Amino acid sequence: MKNEIQCVGPAGAVYGLGLIGAAVYFISHAIGFWMGVLGLLKAIVWPAILVYEAFKHLGV
Repeated sequence: MKNEIQCVGPAGAVYGLGLIGAAVYFISHAIGFWMGVLGLLKAIVWPAILVYEAFKHLGV
């Protein structure tokens, strides 16, 4: 039986810092409460949007 250890800490840390930075950016540019809530939701899903736009630009 082989034990495998996976190290995913650095990826989680990068995503977490990106989430915090995006949340600060979007919330600071919000003009109302609901725009701030929308900004928080955008901060959560921004990596998916980034990959989608990159694939669209590359023609994949």
